[in-house]
Amino acid sequence: MNIKGNNMNKSVKTNDNKTSVAGTGMEDDINLDDMLPTREIEKAIIKKHRKRLWSPFVKAIKEYELLKDGDRVAVAISGGKDSLLLAKLFQELKRHRQIDFELEFIAMDPGYHQSVREVLIANCEGLGIPVHIYKSEIFRIVDDIANDYPCYMCAKMRRGSLYDKAESLGCNKLALGHHFDDVIETTLMNLFYAGTVKTMLPKLKSKNFKNMELIRPMYLIRESSIQSFTKACGIQALDCACVVAAKKTSNMRYEMKALLNNMSWDKKIVEKSIFKALHNINLDSSIGWVKDGKRHSYLDEYNLD
Repeated sequence: MNIKGNNMNKSVKTNDNKTSVAGTGMEDDINLDDMLPTREIEKAIIKKHRKRLWSPFVKAIKEYELLKDGDRVAVAISGGKDSLLLAKLFQELKRHRQIDFELEFIAMDPGYHQSVREVLIANCEGLGIPVHIYKSEIFRIVDDIANDYPCYMCAKMRRGSLYDKAESLGCNKLALGHHFDDVIETTLMNLFYAGTVKTMLPKLKSKNFKNMELIRPMYLIRESSIQSFTKACGIQALDCACVVAAKKTSNMRYEMKALLNNMSWDKKIVEKSIFKALHNINLDSSIGWVKDGKRHSYLDEYNLD
């Protein structure tokens, strides 16, 4: 795998025999010369891609009250298209000075192959993102305890590690790059596999880190818009850099994507309806629900009449 551009011309050996969640590194060449200059990318966000990226980003922050004066936000960067865009959106918001807040950019290395780490660093440098990269042993731990189906455990451990790093930097909020499609897919996964109506929330308070809050400012941005922006700007982002992302093990999220893509109805209309339903749950017509960990049944009130 070769990384070229930005004064880099490195050849990285990726043919080691080890099979792990981390995979075997980058398989394709990365040419950073394909990336537009940083300033052109920043202009594209608020001009060419304003309607599909900038406007829904600002709308989510206002509608769900994700940010306020005095906040110090840690933006989590995985090196993927979503988190790289999230970082640039926050930098643009900071320039507008409508909200008085501070930014930190953090990236956890859970055990990446060197080639993957180099692409992460190169992309952040090319995009003008001053990132704090720190190491953890998450991939090694997941290999030991959940190699076949690692996504849930990996995500849980990543979240805790990111909270800890954000807190150490004096931040009170951790921003993740989950988007509209993630919300819909998570809803379907819970419905089909967990038997519950549950989704990602635009913000939630941490249970284990006092005064820390998780926010999802890309809540209203569609994945297709992110993909179009990334392609137009020549950004060659990472996936989650593990064998699951390479489809070498089962992944329910891929199944949900396939389900939505194969529907005979218009995919966007269906997704919009699901999203609207999540904002319009009718408890008068619900058989049961959970509130603050306590289960409730419609029979509780029905028998009182």
